[in-house]
Amino acid sequence: MTSTHLLIIVGPTLPQNLVADLEELGVVVNEQRPVPTEHLDGVELSVRYEGSAEELSNLAASHGVDIALLPVGDSPSRGLICLDCDSTLITGEVIEMLAAHAGKEAEVAEVTDRAMRGELDFEESLRERVATLAGLDKSVIDSVSQAIELTTGVKEALATLKEQGYRVAVVSGGFIQVLEQLARELELDYVRANTLEIEDGRLTGRVAGKVVDRKAKEEFLREFAADSGLDMAQTVAVGDGANDIDMVTAAGLGIAFNAKPALRAHADVSINLPTLAGLVQILGATTPGDIQ
Repeated sequence: MTSTHLLIIVGPTLPQNLVADLEELGVVVNEQRPVPTEHLDGVELSVRYEGSAEELSNLAASHGVDIALLPVGDSPSRGLICLDCDSTLITGEVIEMLAAHAGKEAEVAEVTDRAMRGELDFEESLRERVATLAGLDKSVIDSVSQAIELTTGVKEALATLKEQGYRVAVVSGGFIQVLEQLARELELDYVRANTLEIEDGRLTGRVAGKVVDRKAKEEFLREFAADSGLDMAQTVAVGDGANDIDMVTAAGLGIAFNAKPALRAHADVSINLPTLAGLVQILGATTPGDIQ
């Protein structure tokens, strides 16, 4: 028996021929309703589909939209969303922004990219990159904190999800000193990140305590779920790099955001637009009402 799915489509605009193209792939549309947000147009389709997710992904790319195919019926309600920070919650990589103050941005960026592709051990690469910061005045932390830019749509999306009862967490391979103010502004329920060691007002080039690596991210997600009284099936994880794989696969719904292939291969949903506004539609946190 063909199962029914919810097909969620979001984009700057929705092409008029998109549904016709979906039907050519074998998608049978039963019902639909528009679900636009401030930043994106969107539609939710109740469909029957037996084809591959890859075909849908290719079609989405050709139309400049994102498509998420989700099961319906027995799907649990979600209650916790956990996001990576660098290149997910925010647009840049904090370690590279800090390294720019030491004249090492290009060198560090190359190592970061390899680590996110899964080519390097994350902890080893992090310690190597942090070592380039040795001797910098601690004031660079404030400078970088003020220069951080949120990913388009994420502030509004998280506010909507919190209104819907979600708890929001951020787990970062970056640094807690940079995230503290952002965590307050976004009213995050949980935040975990690495700690830059500081002595006599200067960065030592070392990380204090245990490194937040791939394994630690999953462990924190499980900790947050337990603290919230939720099953793992009720969690959502969003990330972009190889160090997010364990967290994304452990979550009830794993989302890859403009991600490296290493992570996309493990995610339930891939977002390829440069905005996280579509989280609202993908998680179903829209205005209540039946699809029509």
